[in-house]
Amino acid sequence: MAKSLHFCTAFIPLLAVTGATLAFAQQPAKFPLIPLTAGIHVIKAEVAANHAERQQGLMYRQKMGPNEGMVFLFDGPAGICMWMKNTYIPLSVAFLDEEGKIINIEDMQPETTESHCAKKPARYALEMNQGWFKQKNIKPGTLIEGLPQQSRK
Repeated sequence: MAKSLHFCTAFIPLLAVTGATLAFAQQPAKFPLIPLTAGIHVIKAEVAANHAERQQGLMYRQKMGPNEGMVFLFDGPAGICMWMKNTYIPLSVAFLDEEGKIINIEDMQPETTESHCAKKPARYALEMNQGWFKQKNIKPGTLIEGLPQQSRK
């Protein structure tokens, strides 16, 4: 009996810590904010500038404001693909070149692992609520201004 009780008293705190860690891991992360512009439209964008931030992205968010989004900064132009694992809100993603010009825009459905890719090497990806680009008549070729220039390692 004493061995069982000792095991239980050691195991229960471990479960509590593990459960708290899992709950914490599934909380939406917040990232630094910057203003971006697309013509007359101002975007309040969170910046995902390193690998860990890009991997977390907008996971576990339940909602996002109408002119809010997230800009993903990559180290250099590359073939970039995005997916929606553990992302609960429908999004549109614009892939941007080094100058901030939109290459292509893709709509993405929540909680899917389908890849949505840039049609040319991209330096940035900008995620907004689904339909935001279309509602604002923002198309490939539009310049997004105010983008960050360096990633945080």
